[in-house]
Amino acid sequence: MEGSEAWPRVTRRREMSTVSARSLLMTILGEYVLARERPPWTSTIVEALNADGVEEKAARQALARTAADGWIASERDGRRVRWTLTDQGRQLLTEGAERIFGFGRTTPAWDGRWLMLLVTVPETRRDLRHRLRTRLTWAGFGTPDPGVWINPDPAREDEAREVLRDLDLDQGAMSFTAAHGMIGSQASMVARAWDLSTLEADYEEFVTTFGGAMPDGDAATLRTQTRLVHEWRRFPFLDPRLPRELLPADWSGAKAVEVFHARHAEWHEAAQREWAALDGG
Repeated sequence: MEGSEAWPRVTRRREMSTVSARSLLMTILGEYVLARERPPWTSTIVEALNADGVEEKAARQALARTAADGWIASERDGRRVRWTLTDQGRQLLTEGAERIFGFGRTTPAWDGRWLMLLVTVPETRRDLRHRLRTRLTWAGFGTPDPGVWINPDPAREDEAREVLRDLDLDQGAMSFTAAHGMIGSQASMVARAWDLSTLEADYEEFVTTFGGAMPDGDAATLRTQTRLVHEWRRFPFLDPRLPRELLPADWSGAKAVEVFHARHAEWHEAAQREWAALDGG
């Protein structure tokens, strides 16, 4: 594939170098199945995944594994099979859609206060360290130095406490709420805590890839819309949503938000029309 048909290059912080069939399946379910009453055929999902480079075997495996997790259920109709969202799957996708489409809409106000956590995890407990990092990062925390986690929103303390309790780390941890003092540079602390330069480059690649994309026809629009949503849903996991005062000037994340919502609205009708055609109306 070339031009607007090629997969975007927003790859710096992917955990895998190739697109996961299962992850792409979840994008398709959330974008084209969640809001429809009619469950799609297996062939519809397989064809949609195949259009984005997923082989049939991998597509069917993704369906089977997603069903095994309880997110979708098969429903036989003669010799064919439809896939219905379970209550669990519908809730998961609804929450995901709210996160994806609400992300970046507003910039949080800031009163200059920081929430700081001091958490010690033995070097030998690498798995525990990884779980702590994953969950605190998802909650918007950054770590400027080992054992130190910061967040410009003190209201996230309850969430942090829940994470520490779940990991049985709350007894030895400490939290503080304070403004940055006169010693050291707040900008330097932010730069150590979050890799904003890489995140900004990811946003710029997203804007470059989708800002000028012009898919030709409904089939191409369906593929491009799927890629748009699939790439965008990564950013809530990567972007800590820092206050404007802590971001670089001309932050490219703001432009990326505009591009995502504008392109999604522009391509919505044609993409949904093509999905309905693939699924037999």
